[in-house]
Amino acid sequence: MKNKISGSMEMIPIENAAGTILAHDVTEIRAGDFKGAAFKKGHVIQSEDIEHLKRLGKEHLFVLRPGPEDVHEDDAASRLAAALSGPGVIYSGTPVEGKLTLRAAYKGLLKIDTGSLTELCSIPEICCATRHTNTVVDRADAVAATRAVPLLIKRDVLDRAVEIAGTGDGILRVEPFSTPRAGIVVTGNEVFTGRINDTFGDVLTKKLETFGCDVLEPVLSPDDSQAIRKGIEALLAEGAGLILVAAGMSVDPDDVSRQGIKEAGAVDIVYGTSVLPGAMFLSGRIGRVPVLGVPACALYYRATALDLILPRVLTGEIITRLDIAKLAHGGLCLNCDQCRYPICPFGK
Repeated sequence: MKNKISGSMEMIPIENAAGTILAHDVTEIRAGDFKGAAFKKGHVIQSEDIEHLKRLGKEHLFVLRPGPEDVHEDDAASRLAAALSGPGVIYSGTPVEGKLTLRAAYKGLLKIDTGSLTELCSIPEICCATRHTNTVVDRADAVAATRAVPLLIKRDVLDRAVEIAGTGDGILRVEPFSTPRAGIVVTGNEVFTGRINDTFGDVLTKKLETFGCDVLEPVLSPDDSQAIRKGIEALLAEGAGLILVAAGMSVDPDDVSRQGIKEAGAVDIVYGTSVLPGAMFLSGRIGRVPVLGVPACALYYRATALDLILPRVLTGEIITRLDIAKLAHGGLCLNCDQCRYPICPFGK
């Protein structure tokens, strides 16, 4: 008896199953011992499997009869992974249950063409799940996984998916971090005069060192725009390729860091964000050197607007007002009792 179910799938007697492709998982239950798949979907049935299947009560099976226009899920996953992988994204091995995991080739910032990803996943037969774009990843971190949804996918559908997946250099890429010498100007009369010890320099130094930056000795400056300008210029003269100006970023009359940054020659200044904490963050550049104005909240919170912007700056991105505006969606820190950033919604 042969009962054709649909397209390439048929129901056949168990005696005729050797050499065919199983179209579904076959479950086995052993009391108090095991419950799971004795044979998984996609398994090529061997003659020695027949008696085992009969012991599981199987007299008929749904099997696949691939045609010339059908592509097996494993082959589909391999083609999709190859197309999706842009610079800094790798995969290896054979698919597991039809799925391949893509990983970062090195530490960097994951970038995803979200528009093309949405177009790709609008094809019902295609699955590609990723991490969020602009996520910092380490070497070998998983960044995405892909598969075809059916066990067999039509070749023309897969071809269309592969074409979309390969848009540009691929939907997924990892941008490597630069490691410039970094300079820090810590502002505040109370710090400059020694009334309180500087802790801001230590906080920012640790953040920069996680990206491999060599950090120059922090410059302490009073709340004076000319002094701040001179501090920035001194760090540039020492070869700083990145400048962070800490504190003095609010609208208080004594907070003149923004003015000092402007007087040092910064252009393309973007001040103010819809990120909390970090509403008074500043981004600009002096020549090719990025300058970031860091509000005092970075002293008290593990993650602020700085942590969302700094990795992007270290990949060479020039931050625009639109970039900052897009951070509003997901830019609210929940101020959890135990901070788990970046494993949380902040910045996502």
